[in-house]
Amino acid sequence: MNQPSSEEIREALKDVFDPELGYNIVDLGMVYAIKIDEGVVKVTMTLTTPGCPASDMIEGGVTQRLAAIEGVTAVDIDLVWDPRWSPQSMSPAAKEHFGIAAE
Repeated sequence: MNQPSSEEIREALKDVFDPELGYNIVDLGMVYAIKIDEGVVKVTMTLTTPGCPASDMIEGGVTQRLAAIEGVTAVDIDLVWDPRWSPQSMSPAAKEHFGIAAE
């Protein structure tokens, strides 16, 4: 059984959307780090706000999407608040989508 790469995991996470913003969590800049060890995928991520009402939906989406990948035996989500998310964390494509000027 082959272990997926962190790039494969990052691509898969583009299928998980923040339902309030209607955009994927990777391009929103919410995924900070991905570590894979013997099939266990640890995703360090944040949400747009600590009280995000969609937190359960987003975390469930991450778990469900990654569990469907061959070679993934478990998913561990480390939800962090430092650094805090900001619109400047978004990819250039997401900034363009939302009309945010690039720095």
